[in-house]
Amino acid sequence: MGYDLHITRAQHHADSPEFPITLKEWQAYLETDPEMRPDGYAEVRVDAQVLRYENPGLAVWTGWSRHGQGSDCAWFNYDRGEIVVKNPDEEMLEKMKRIARQLGARVMGDEGEEYS
Repeated sequence: MGYDLHITRAQHHADSPEFPITLKEWQAYLETDPEMRPDGYAEVRVDAQVLRYENPGLAVWTGWSRHGQGSDCAWFNYDRGEIVVKNPDEEMLEKMKRIARQLGARVMGDEGEEYS
């Protein structure tokens, strides 16, 4: 489990599908940001298994100061009209705020609190 922050246009992130950032808008944003890499998948090795998650809206922030240290990546996951980051640190939160401004959106926590 973890705590998610959401980039959303809705008054509450649960309503993001009703006021969506479209996948097309997200992908267009990714094309303009040289620090964001639209991977479309993530893999992690757990014991002898490789777990793979695929999503055309999954991107990694390569400008994050801890990017590539061990298995650390800052994943930005497009899902149902919003962009979600799990357990972001302060640096990721600032990146989320910049992205939200570009998309005409806001950053909101799981409990509905806003970060401006």
